[in-house]
Amino acid sequence: MLNKDEPRTMPADDSAEITEKRKADHIQINLEKDVSFKKLSTGLESYYFMHQALPDLNFETIDTKTELLGKPLKTPLLISSMTGGTAEAYQINKTLAIAAQELGIAMGLGSMRAAIEDSSLTYSFQIRDVAPDILLFANLGAVQLNYGYGIKECQRVVEIAQADALILHFNALQEAVQPEGDHNFSGLLSKIEVICQQMPVPVIAKEVGWGFSETAARQLASAGISAIDVAGAGGTSWSQVEMHRALTNRHARVAGAFIDWGIPTAHSIQYVRQSAPNLPIIASGGIKTGIDIAKCIALGASIGGLAGDFLRAADSGGAKAVVELTGAITDELRVAMFCCGAANISRLAKTPIYRE
Repeated sequence: MLNKDEPRTMPADDSAEITEKRKADHIQINLEKDVSFKKLSTGLESYYFMHQALPDLNFETIDTKTELLGKPLKTPLLISSMTGGTAEAYQINKTLAIAAQELGIAMGLGSMRAAIEDSSLTYSFQIRDVAPDILLFANLGAVQLNYGYGIKECQRVVEIAQADALILHFNALQEAVQPEGDHNFSGLLSKIEVICQQMPVPVIAKEVGWGFSETAARQLASAGISAIDVAGAGGTSWSQVEMHRALTNRHARVAGAFIDWGIPTAHSIQYVRQSAPNLPIIASGGIKTGIDIAKCIALGASIGGLAGDFLRAADSGGAKAVVELTGAITDELRVAMFCCGAANISRLAKTPIYRE
């Protein structure tokens, strides 16, 4: 526990076992602990649409259909990457996939490093049997390219998941405060460029909760990334997740110090749009409502992603609860579109948005 100096029991020095335990810890902590930012927000609350009292639209015809990376979506929503690598994670992924198939939305899988380290865990990422049509993303940590991973491993996770694209996630702060973290992020850009050139599917760059700066977005665009998921600050703070996993008071203190670190989601969307204007943007990091998604699209994003709320819905109520949550978010989006005079997503993207 955090109030003890003695280390918690960890698996023996076996990377597959350590990875599996870490995934189980992450699920438990996200479900049971408050791991939100305390002061730093998404920044979206500072933006508003001009309300149109006379929208000249029929609400029944508001259209939320869009596409990403050439694949159609019924609503601009992504079940963001969360988990995999354990039996519990498989059940969560399967539940989320069943809902995504019914809803016609996109889904990302959690880091698939566990499947590379231990082939017996590949099943936890294999959900195509229940979701044959969804836009699906495989996922690896970008830093693994500095620890022996290359095109073979990237192609392997796409093959395991039968994915439409590969996410390379960037979690420098999380790795820095993990006792077992991978700390060498030097020289990654050239390796990412090779992966982008050689992968048969698009490669997406994704932060995990601290956002991308203009500089990072420009570098990733030059390397050949096909889309960027900003995953800005304001939602789940993974430094807080790692604080709850801390082995000692010292580890807990260091992780806890970064509770309000990062680039707010609203700001990161604009940084990426300014420095990589031709790349699709996925807005995630503290997204809660359809109004949030509407704001993100008006700021320059293509779709919005949620993670924690979907995880809790899947855990508490199964696919039915995920469908219900998505329906509510979509209803909120449609009402926001109606009240700002946007008949469809293309029009919403061109709708002025104002800052208080």
